[in-house]
Amino acid sequence: MKKFHNLALVLLLLLPISVFATDGYFRHGYGVKYSAIGGSGTALSLSSIGTVTNPAGLAFLGNRYDVNIGLFSPSRSFTVTGNPSMMDGTFGLMPGTVESESEYFPMPTLGANWMLNETMALGVVFYANGGMNTDYPTAVFLDPNSETTGINLEQMFLGVTYAIEFIKGHSLGISPIIAYQRFNAKGLYNFSGFSQDPTALTGNKKSSSTGFGGRIGYMGKILPCLTFGISYQMKTDMGEFEEYRGLFAESGDFDIPASWNAGIAVVPAKNWTIAADVKQILYSGVKSVNNVLDPMTLSPAFPDGQGGYVPNPNFAALGTENGAGFGWDDVMAYKFGVIYDGIEGWSFMAGFSHSDNPIPDSEVLLNILAPGVTQNHITCGVTKQLDNNNEITLGFMYAPDGSAKGVNPLDPAANQSVELNMSQWQLEIGYAFH
Repeated sequence: MKKFHNLALVLLLLLPISVFATDGYFRHGYGVKYSAIGGSGTALSLSSIGTVTNPAGLAFLGNRYDVNIGLFSPSRSFTVTGNPSMMDGTFGLMPGTVESESEYFPMPTLGANWMLNETMALGVVFYANGGMNTDYPTAVFLDPNSETTGINLEQMFLGVTYAIEFIKGHSLGISPIIAYQRFNAKGLYNFSGFSQDPTALTGNKKSSSTGFGGRIGYMGKILPCLTFGISYQMKTDMGEFEEYRGLFAESGDFDIPASWNAGIAVVPAKNWTIAADVKQILYSGVKSVNNVLDPMTLSPAFPDGQGGYVPNPNFAALGTENGAGFGWDDVMAYKFGVIYDGIEGWSFMAGFSHSDNPIPDSEVLLNILAPGVTQNHITCGVTKQLDNNNEITLGFMYAPDGSAKGVNPLDPAANQSVELNMSQWQLEIGYAFH
């Protein structure tokens, strides 16, 4: 327990600087073992961190502590083609390619599980989401008050799980979740005319909020060689980012969307396990993420052709309920993994996942700030059992370049195109003890 407490302290100190591989801005897999099989595993009980995927699995796990530490490296860039029109009332960008800096991030995750008796378990897990991070070395939106442009969103979670095997081979789990998040943005001054509160739009200190949510899950052995699992996480109602109520819809509201996942695990032959999952993230339930950028509602007034302006009756300022957001769609992700443990003391893992691109081509302008366009993840890993019944796992993930391309909707005369690009790799190591 002393070792566990010391490791928890170290990881909690690291969590506020974490950014992670993404299905949008959810991680493709939670815990090195689940990550190594492509993020699948709703029907597998592999580690105490697996409660993030399906809390019901803890009933079959036994006493266990897991510490995962990794290095994540995203490469994010955008390319603008075509010169700005420089016409009044337009919002042009400078042509060229700009790459985001800050490419290396530590990734700690911590989990523990205690068996209360033969059928009941209590678990705890610390983890984080990320991917909404950019740090461009230029003033992308020509902000006169900033030399650089970017945003940073950090989300951290504490989950406590109760799981019970209510019938032999079948379990239920429930996890109340406490969430904490921080956000800041810079380089957005030129959007001030579109905001309900320009003083709470850009360049302010980090704003934080807290909220509460929960996840429930079921896992059951349907046949001797087939296990099924399903899990649902409710939308987490978060407090508002007060310092950015002029940016995010609903006066700074930024809830964490609901999601669900289901999967099967099949043992087709001795020493082999195959897992297949499907997951959906409901970004449409969060207006600050889902609202689209509509040029016809963004401007408070239009030229009347006689040197004056007329009010726009459809004006929806940034920060209002219908104000522009990132325009993200719901995401479906499909995850596959395989585990081979036919060599004594060793397990080998591989996986692949594919997800929808949450960013439509029409929404590329604001998503320069959050280019979450990776869709494919190729993964592998290996676990070595140690003499003291502990184990060490090494996992690797590579996400090849994903992209989205569309026109700049705020400078239609120039016909500027904007292409977003992101690729990622991740190296993670996990240690488990009992």
